[in-house]
Amino acid sequence: MAETGPLPLCMLDKVHEESTMTTAPETKGKLRIGDDWNAITIIASSQENPLKAVAEFVENSIDAGARTVTITRGRDRGEHYLSIVDDGAGVPRDERGAPDFRYVATHICDSVKRRLKESGAAGVQGEFGIGLLSFWTVGKEIAMSSAGADGKVYEMRMKKGSPGYAIRRLPLDALKQGTRLRIKPLLAGIRHLSGEKIQWYLSSELRERIRAAGVQVRIVDRQARKTLVVEPRQFSGRLLHQLPSVTTPYGDAYTELYLCEADPVNLVGLHRSGTRILPSLTQLDAFARSPWNEGCLQGIVDVPFLNLTPATRTGVIQDEALAAFAEASAALEEHLTNLIDEQRHAQEERATQDTLRSIQRAFREAMLTLPEEEYDFFEVEKRRAGVSGNGGHDENGVDLGAAESEGTQERQRRFFEFAGPLYSVRISPGACTLAVGASRTLRALARDASRRAVDEGVELAWRIVEGGGQLDDASAEITTYTAPREPCVVRVAVTARQLSVECEAKALVTVTDELLPEAQHPKGTRHGLPSYTLQHAPGQLWRSRYDADTNVIVVNSGHRDYLYTSRAKTLKLRYLVRLYAKEMVRKNFPGLPGDQLLERLIELCLYAEEHLR
Repeated sequence: MAETGPLPLCMLDKVHEESTMTTAPETKGKLRIGDDWNAITIIASSQENPLKAVAEFVENSIDAGARTVTITRGRDRGEHYLSIVDDGAGVPRDERGAPDFRYVATHICDSVKRRLKESGAAGVQGEFGIGLLSFWTVGKEIAMSSAGADGKVYEMRMKKGSPGYAIRRLPLDALKQGTRLRIKPLLAGIRHLSGEKIQWYLSSELRERIRAAGVQVRIVDRQARKTLVVEPRQFSGRLLHQLPSVTTPYGDAYTELYLCEADPVNLVGLHRSGTRILPSLTQLDAFARSPWNEGCLQGIVDVPFLNLTPATRTGVIQDEALAAFAEASAALEEHLTNLIDEQRHAQEERATQDTLRSIQRAFREAMLTLPEEEYDFFEVEKRRAGVSGNGGHDENGVDLGAAESEGTQERQRRFFEFAGPLYSVRISPGACTLAVGASRTLRALARDASRRAVDEGVELAWRIVEGGGQLDDASAEITTYTAPREPCVVRVAVTARQLSVECEAKALVTVTDELLPEAQHPKGTRHGLPSYTLQHAPGQLWRSRYDADTNVIVVNSGHRDYLYTSRAKTLKLRYLVRLYAKEMVRKNFPGLPGDQLLERLIELCLYAEEHLR
């Protein structure tokens, strides 16, 4: 057998390691606290929300069977304090009948409530035995008082940052039952904690606990001189019924959800056994998705089997119980998504109709201002009879006066068709262009507050405010204006009076020696104001098209301009008005050069956008 040289150093280390692993005895043991006071300090400082600490105190009162809880915020000898008094069972007593404060102070993390829950007790929330320590986030010292079997009142005091506690008997018998906590002085950052903030927080945090226990929680804010009552928060929106159940091997989840208008402030809170754990379910990664983040839902999801982070009780342990809850929520999420889609579709339809009414109203008003003969393509057939509720115009703004012949018998009208008192007056047209020396008729439209025509008891007075020309009848409803022989800008005014009410309107007449050519329309091509519809055509450059067969303007909802305007309702409305104006100008003035079409477009947009609302 050939000789071998010495083993390399790395191989020697490996051989030693293997021999040690096979021969060394296995060592086992239990974890324990090396420094008890350091652990208590960490636990007491882990609660970051002072309002959560107040909720912990109120929950202790509810667990003790209290029917009334009074929270007082005040100031005593220059020091701010917060006290909580209840009429519950008080602190459990020792064998002598005195409140067992010693057990409370020496059994941190060993909660009696946890053992009660393990034995089947219901309606008890606490389980960690650390709730009292949360006073560190509120103030510097806590005094806890409770009555003993002898009727005497005992008190325990603890100070923030101190490992000791002190118990004494008070020389008073005022507290017959229940528990009283008094924390003072409050920390500097807590002094602004108003009664309204405490009320708002508790109404959400303990909504189900307060409602289920029937406890009355009052807040006496002596600094603001107010007394407030904590009412369980009421949600807005439509309560959803017959929702799919959320069932897991660990238990069932309770859901109370409301469908609302989309708004980022709408949240669904996560609760456990009636106490809110998270303000929004979306704070859990498993639920940071639709439908929970759509802003269309309010309410609560109560999951009693979730395991909480002990220190803050504002977090959920990512374990099998949470995974089972997330998996079991799939059917509920699908149902809610369908409901939100249905609501969104209905809202879009309503918004479309509202937008259409706004656009058509704006153009009807513009038609009253602009010369009718220049913008008559989108005209409708005049009504044969009846008095319009739109100030002598039909629903598309067409003057009905010319269609009414003299000698027509007066028609009976229902009560709601009678006009009210005079409210406003307008001149139709409100702006026009005349050749020098030419004439045209102007009409005064007197209206009530509902825009109905006021025909009786109205006195009219026409006058020329600026410029030249003549009016043939200064007191008639319809007057004829004759332009001067020189170009100018003329302002014509009319004053309408009815008893003590007086209104005025003005019209602008441009007298020129150069007129734009009039539009030529083939007979039988007049239509009413068109409606509009959306066609999603992304990547295509056209913004809108007019479909003459259906009298509909087709708007490209995939165009970048439409997507840009979708961020604001008013911006989208103005965009659609300008598309309407573009199509109306193209149809009313066929064959005009581009510069003249642009002039008409600016004119129509100006008068239509004035009446947008």
